[in-house]
Amino acid sequence: MAKCKHMTTRISLVIIALVLLGCSARPIQDEGALPTDLSGLKAMRKDKRNEIKMLQNDLKEIEAKITDLEPNRLDKKRLVTTIEVVRSDFRRYATIQGAIASKNLVTVSSEVPGRLTSVTVDEGHPVKRGQLIASVDLESLKKQRQELETQLELARDIFERQERLWKQQIGSEVQYLQAKNGVDRLERSIETIDYSLTKSNIYAPITGVVDIVNLKTGEMAQPGMPIIMILDTRNIMVVADVPENYLGKIKKGDIVKIHFPALDQDIEAPVTLIGRKIHPANRTFKIEIDLPNKSGLLKPNLLSEVQINDYVEPDVIVISQELIQQEVGGRDFVILAESDDEGSHAKKIYIETGQSYEGAVVVATGLKAGDVLVVEGARGIADLESIQILNPETATDDK
Repeated sequence: MAKCKHMTTRISLVIIALVLLGCSARPIQDEGALPTDLSGLKAMRKDKRNEIKMLQNDLKEIEAKITDLEPNRLDKKRLVTTIEVVRSDFRRYATIQGAIASKNLVTVSSEVPGRLTSVTVDEGHPVKRGQLIASVDLESLKKQRQELETQLELARDIFERQERLWKQQIGSEVQYLQAKNGVDRLERSIETIDYSLTKSNIYAPITGVVDIVNLKTGEMAQPGMPIIMILDTRNIMVVADVPENYLGKIKKGDIVKIHFPALDQDIEAPVTLIGRKIHPANRTFKIEIDLPNKSGLLKPNLLSEVQINDYVEPDVIVISQELIQQEVGGRDFVILAESDDEGSHAKKIYIETGQSYEGAVVVATGLKAGDVLVVEGARGIADLESIQILNPETATDDK
């Protein structure tokens, strides 16, 4: 309390002195108050300058005391957050456009000609291997078989007659062989028709989903003509055409990142195939990446972005691009936080940068592991300016 009274008394005296000094600084109307001789005027000037000097010293001392006693003095320091510099591996990726393709896309057709009597599936329906999906009317083959049966009866009768004559050494051997061959030929033809009659039902060759139904009930089917297309959505792959300059930077088994923009989904998977030739038109080679698709969410022809790791720099210092500032002359610098006995202060450090990718920059020179970078509050801060480091935990607690 006594100290405060003493300070108050001194402040009052200084204020009174300043007032008197201000009054003396005003133009003196009474010329008789000033010395008339030169030496007297110089002496008075010296006295007034000494008074001003003493008052300025007292004012500085007062301001210093106020600064020391002011309760919110620390709040005037710039508040900053920091992060410690560490070493890590830097990786850069190249993005290649790709699309999903199915590993199994099967076209189902009839092995025999005929009219479709039924098509039991529609587009989008799931099917299992061995499931009946269509039937063909083979009435014409049945009629052909009946005609061949009639011809076979006649051929057998002729053969039996010719065989009896041959045993009696009547007729020629050629006639006997021709009769025998006619029977054999008709029997084989009937066997072929019997086999074709078993193909009236068409079954799904794989498990999947019906993608396209080309023919409908009542339409004519021919051997090799597509009736139904079945897509196996469980076994899919991403196919991408990669520029030839990446040929030495990717190999089978490398893990790549795959992003599906339509789904906003990311997957990592190994490269399962690398093409053995360069396409002459666009100078690219093909890669394939097998993917699981148990949920069926991934569809054939869905666009994807394949990220290939084309550059690696191990054990380097990597910082965010946002922390790097630039002088008018073009030199890059960052702000460090340093501490000593007087507290924490900012320090301007010039750096040289290397490779960059998606906001991450390699710092070639200027920083070392363990340096403390100013993050928030670095913009506009002066070199050697006093700072107060605000930890993220403290900031969270204050909110």
